[in-house]
Amino acid sequence: MGNCIICGTSTDGPICDVHQEDVVFEFEGNQPSQLTPGRFYIGTVDGYADFGVFVNIGNVTGLLHRSKLDRRLESLEWEVGDEICVQVNNVRDNGDIDLDWSIRQSPEDFRGMLVQTPEGDRLLDSAGTDTEDEPTETESKAETEAETETESSEPTEQTAGADEQTGGNPSDADLAETAADTPEAATGEDRTEEGDGDEPAPDIDRTEIESLGDHVGETVRLEGTVASVRQTSGPTVFELRDETGVVDCAAFVEAGVRAYPDIEADDVVRLDGEARLRRDEIQIETESLVALEGEARSAVESRMEEALDDRANPETVEPLADDTAIDAVTDDIGAVATEIRRAVIESRPIVVRHDATTDGYVAGAAIERAVLPLVEAEHAAADAVYHYFDRRPLEDGVYDMNDATKDVTRMLGDRDRHDEKLPLFVFAAAGSTAASLDGLELLDIYDAPRIVLDGRPADDAIEGEIDSLVTVEDRTATTVAAAVAAAVNDDARGDVTHLPAVSYWAETPDVYADLAAEAGIDDEAATRLREAIALEAFYQSYEDKRQLVIDLLFEKRTGLAEQVSEQFETKLEAELDTARPNLEERTVEGTPLTVLDTEAYTHKYDFPPTRLLLDVLARQLDSTVVVGFGTDELHIRSTAELDLGAIVESVSTAVPNAGVSDPGARQPKLEFLAGERDAVIEAVVDAVAEATVAPSA
Repeated sequence: MGNCIICGTSTDGPICDVHQEDVVFEFEGNQPSQLTPGRFYIGTVDGYADFGVFVNIGNVTGLLHRSKLDRRLESLEWEVGDEICVQVNNVRDNGDIDLDWSIRQSPEDFRGMLVQTPEGDRLLDSAGTDTEDEPTETESKAETEAETETESSEPTEQTAGADEQTGGNPSDADLAETAADTPEAATGEDRTEEGDGDEPAPDIDRTEIESLGDHVGETVRLEGTVASVRQTSGPTVFELRDETGVVDCAAFVEAGVRAYPDIEADDVVRLDGEARLRRDEIQIETESLVALEGEARSAVESRMEEALDDRANPETVEPLADDTAIDAVTDDIGAVATEIRRAVIESRPIVVRHDATTDGYVAGAAIERAVLPLVEAEHAAADAVYHYFDRRPLEDGVYDMNDATKDVTRMLGDRDRHDEKLPLFVFAAAGSTAASLDGLELLDIYDAPRIVLDGRPADDAIEGEIDSLVTVEDRTATTVAAAVAAAVNDDARGDVTHLPAVSYWAETPDVYADLAAEAGIDDEAATRLREAIALEAFYQSYEDKRQLVIDLLFEKRTGLAEQVSEQFETKLEAELDTARPNLEERTVEGTPLTVLDTEAYTHKYDFPPTRLLLDVLARQLDSTVVVGFGTDELHIRSTAELDLGAIVESVSTAVPNAGVSDPGARQPKLEFLAGERDAVIEAVVDAVAEATVAPSA
């Protein structure tokens, strides 16, 4: 029996089952069957094919298929022989190895590194070999017993490459080298709890993390909260945050052994150690680490809270254009922008959930454009923009229990494995209807913060399940999201000014058309972008397609929008050619209606989706109402206001056994039992005609 190098629990090897995915393995086997699915391995690029990348893991080779990449295959910059990290997804009976992408592309990005041999797992250095970056256990003991003086660095002016705001993010190998240099750091046994925070301590002035570049080679005292703890194959690394930034602090007992096991994420601590400059990055060699309680803890928390409020408040909250509808919610926009900025500063992941439509994708992209630079500035790690920000499309703009269960499972796993904070959920063109109630309630149980941005009023049922809400009637969700994005990051204002115009399928407000024109996007270009996003939103609808969306909306890659837009028009026109001959025109009580059997006269699984097809028909036809009905659901488009509740009541009375219900979708939709389909359709047509009132202005 041994102890897990991450959590210290008893286990048969150096890593427990819970933390298998927190470490990366060096493979010393010779057979594919010796690999363990689910584990991450160090590999080298063997070569490229049209369908993916071949990767050598030890003496075996696997395929990282292009569908598993988080970017286009053509955009990869790997060279043959480059070291990368991949996850083994499956080992087939014929020896083929299916690999998955890893956002952690360096061993230093993991919480530890182990060696997997045919005989079992072992620590990287337990074979007795030395490495330049990681000290062996024998070396560490020898240095401790000798109690030699540590090598101190001369105070060095921080180079342009160092990040004084965050303190940098050194590799675990560098931290191991630093931690092993000093016996005090190696013991890891001088931790004491400060019961009231009043225990005498050496007289050292507190240093702010942002000023560590001026104290290289000196012993400094830091006070703040532990943002995260990760156990490497060498030292334990504490990510410490104060009111000015973040820095990694290494504490060493022996290779792979948890130092200061009582210190966990979110603890308020005082840390003494030597500031070192390694590869232009600041890191701290920990000499003592104590948890603060009582008045000492309160003082640190108050200081950080005040500073956090100052940093989180937007520099300016100004609408993108002269729009009275947006002006009316300026205070709400400022409050939401503060929450988003605060999440970045607190290292709280941000998850944007948006409708899988043009409006949803563009709204989500606006928030993404504003947040990613802030994440990059706050965290030096190359993969931080993937780790602390995620954009996930939703089907029909509804956040149901299926979506919520996925999110909750993922966030709880990240909290348990990586000490991550629960994410801030931002819903764009989604989450504002009663259909999302169950999903929002599940997030509420775990106190995960929730924001909704939309271009329609939120249903009363969900307002109590949302922490912050910004909705504007007769505007798109993108219009709201772009205003929020500009408040979150004023530097991104120029990047998002054209987005509102892209999101309107008809009657674009003049102020936003003019704004887009000033950004070089005329009406035709906006139409091309709108159509291209609509087409790409349909395919792989659950993928964020981050780089593709960036290329379309921001990089304006030559010819891309035009090419995709042409495909949009071709596919849409083909579907309209199928639908038009099968439209049934009716007039009921003076109301012109058009009815389409979408089950029989559309290509159900091809582009365009039913929602988009009916939107186009509603704009092109003279009918007041367009009804599209499938096997057990129907959609309604109307140029007049509809009382959907009255329609449901009327149809339920006419066909009492049809189970007619309003699922609370973003656009009028009814669900019913397939066996009563014909009766429901006739009842709906009559009820819609009766419920239609004068068209809204």
